[in-house]
Amino acid sequence: MELRTEVSLPVSTEKITFLTPVMFIGSCFANEIGYRMASGKLDVMTNPHGTLFNPFSVATALDRFINAHTYTDKDIYLHQNRYMSLDHHTAFSSYDRDVLIERLNDVSINASGFLHRASFLFVTFGTSYIFTLRESGAVVANCHKLPSSLFNRRQATYSEITERWKATLDRLAVTNPGLKVWFTVSPVRHLSDGAHANQVSKANLLLAIDELVKHPAVAGYFPVYEIFMDDLRDYRFYASDMVHPSETAIEYIREKFTSVFMESPVIRIWNEAAAITRAMAHRPTGGKEETAPFASVMLGRIAKLKEKAPYIDLTAEEAWFRGLF
Repeated sequence: MELRTEVSLPVSTEKITFLTPVMFIGSCFANEIGYRMASGKLDVMTNPHGTLFNPFSVATALDRFINAHTYTDKDIYLHQNRYMSLDHHTAFSSYDRDVLIERLNDVSINASGFLHRASFLFVTFGTSYIFTLRESGAVVANCHKLPSSLFNRRQATYSEITERWKATLDRLAVTNPGLKVWFTVSPVRHLSDGAHANQVSKANLLLAIDELVKHPAVAGYFPVYEIFMDDLRDYRFYASDMVHPSETAIEYIREKFTSVFMESPVIRIWNEAAAITRAMAHRPTGGKEETAPFASVMLGRIAKLKEKAPYIDLTAEEAWFRGLF
């Protein structure tokens, strides 16, 4: 008797290794999986602009990485003495205009360089609802808690999303012909408009992706949404807000993800590296006589891993554990 609806996983002949740069961009799945991949010392960049929920803002970010966009005063919005970029997460704001512009350009330069050499790009759509600035009609990535009267809100159709993204995929194919683009849809529900509206929103994303996977730059679709909604359809896999996936659910999806995109030898090295970085999160409370044995063990593990995987940079981890003596 089968008591689960297990979701079929795609096949990827191309695999993630420690020598294949990977960019994650978009909604919450990008953050969760990107963070976990980076914890095992893979070459990962996650959401340079911060979390982006709608497909248009994700496409804008990628277009700017492709062109190595230089930010100026024209890209900044001023409200009550606070400068901000409406194309970025709320973390990108400052009361000092020059500080913000410098930060935006530092991020732009780094993200552009990474995208041009990346092997994989995982794009996660969160919602098809968009906010546009009334004075210009431009889609914003984040409203930065500005007055709602400044914005219009509507749901984009799947054809709008498809049309916008075909142009970005064309540019990506020219900029980095070897890049493998994979789409996902965040399972996090946006329920402020009701359950039905959320389903319509997700449907627009799924229909758009169904068209976009036909583009030659796209390698496929990874079914995060389906795994969570069908395979894990039980409230024990939700966080306390009953909207976001729990840590158990995220880890389950991460295991499914690595089974598709990573081979066993790479997963083993990743697990060893992740164990070392996790150990750094346990801040010792005792004196050096208590922390020294722990540090010694961890330095031994680092030395062994460096022998097996000399391509992994464990300089920071090694320095941290040496500091416990």
